[in-house]
Amino acid sequence: MLVFGLSINILQMNAQDTIQRVEDQLKIKKIEIFKNEIKKQEREFLKQEVAAIDELYAKKEITKEQAAALKMEAAKKRALNIDNRIAIINNKILLLDRNQKDTNYKGVIIEDSLKEVFGSIDCESGDQEEKEKDKRIKSGLVLAFGFNNALIDGIDLGDSPYKFAGSRFFEIGWAWKARVFEHTNFMRFRYGVSMQINRLKPDDNKFFVQQGNETVLEEFPSDLKKSKLTMTNLVLPLHFEFGPSKKEEKETFIKYSTKSKFKIGLGGYAGFNIGTRQKLKFKQDGERVRERQKRDFNRTKLIYGLSSYVSLGGASLYAKYDLSPIFKNQDVDQNNISIGLRFDID
Repeated sequence: MLVFGLSINILQMNAQDTIQRVEDQLKIKKIEIFKNEIKKQEREFLKQEVAAIDELYAKKEITKEQAAALKMEAAKKRALNIDNRIAIINNKILLLDRNQKDTNYKGVIIEDSLKEVFGSIDCESGDQEEKEKDKRIKSGLVLAFGFNNALIDGIDLGDSPYKFAGSRFFEIGWAWKARVFEHTNFMRFRYGVSMQINRLKPDDNKFFVQQGNETVLEEFPSDLKKSKLTMTNLVLPLHFEFGPSKKEEKETFIKYSTKSKFKIGLGGYAGFNIGTRQKLKFKQDGERVRERQKRDFNRTKLIYGLSSYVSLGGASLYAKYDLSPIFKNQDVDQNNISIGLRFDID
């Protein structure tokens, strides 16, 4: 019985060793298959890079010689990537062969090999894993400009004391766009920081005068060539944006694009006035005079308001309205209003 038991144990051990060797060989063969996947992957990357270079050349952003040099550099890089990644696999296989008796160690070697070399390649099928998800947050430059004026209590906008053509606004900033929901891009949240420059040009040869705690318009004693008040604000805009988007799905990424799509943004802004100055041009004693007055002008320091934009393409129709009055301590409030075009990330 003892001999019989020992024989059974020996057979079991031999069978386990045989099974383990077969499993190891299958794993090594699987790694060999991945070498071809590496070549396919790097060649696909090279194809995409060459296409991008051709697009730059077509747009005349680079010369023919520069395009050729960039293609050569890309080809060398991908060739080196193939050699290096396959070398890593070969070294891992050699390490596996040297440690055939350590089952636990062998498992770690194979797992680490696949994670280190393949990254996004599925270890079971050789295909790519879940595609790279698009970034939930994107950012870019915001630029807006157009006409500026003021709404005054008891006065129609058509009777405004400020010139319509000469009073303008300009806005520049940086905005972030975040997708609100994970699997749909119908609603986005935009936030950022912007510098708003609002200008008012008084009509009828008038200019701004600070009289104690009030700021009023007065007749200038001579003919004014230019009278302009510039107010600079630093604000934090916040908008909820709604509208359809196009889902773009390729081999290496998935993204949502709102380019050339209808979109509407509703929100507002809050911040501070960081500077106010008045520029006057006139003639005195036959000489041209330019005068710049940098003072408080009783400007409201805390700025806040509502804003909205509607777009059917690259540019948006943009409007903003300050809920905070332009000047403080006035008998009649004046609120800045702007309308123009806005360009930002899509």
